[in-house]
Amino acid sequence: RPKDIDESYPKDINGKDVAVYLAEKKLNAFKDELKEDELIITADTVVCLGNEILGKPQNAIEAKIMLSALSGKTHSVVTGCGLMSKEKEELFYEVTEVVFRELSDVEIDHYITNYKPYDKAGAYAIQEWIGMSSIEKINGCYYNVVGLPLSRLYMYLKPYINLW
Repeated sequence: RPKDIDESYPKDINGKDVAVYLAEKKLNAFKDELKEDELIITADTVVCLGNEILGKPQNAIEAKIMLSALSGKTHSVVTGCGLMSKEKEELFYEVTEVVFRELSDVEIDHYITNYKPYDKAGAYAIQEWIGMSSIEKINGCYYNVVGLPLSRLYMYLKPYINLW
């Protein structure tokens, strides 16, 4: 269920803590309406270049600044996840290192014009053209960079499901 959540966070916390803070904030938005047989899963992903958190760009200028900053560098993608049932609440995070090759201004402009990166942390999506053409390697979970660390999430979901 979609919820309109204020995604602001304290400025004195790091990327891992920001991602978990926002995932928990999203969980809290569902607390009063949680039904007995429900499991709520929330997630929030941030891109960290050193100590700087790159959020979602508001326009093409911000997107170009972010992608130019990521060009030729390694950065971290951190996803905070939350699970909540009537019985318990859990929070965890996953970190993946991403290495971008050098991007030309033409490539950056092409991506911004054709893929509209305004709803993406760090102004990019690994599953789009820029990921296929410009990411040299990743260290960690690909699905984390997409926005949900599926393998890790599955391990947290196992107690809730009965497969055999």
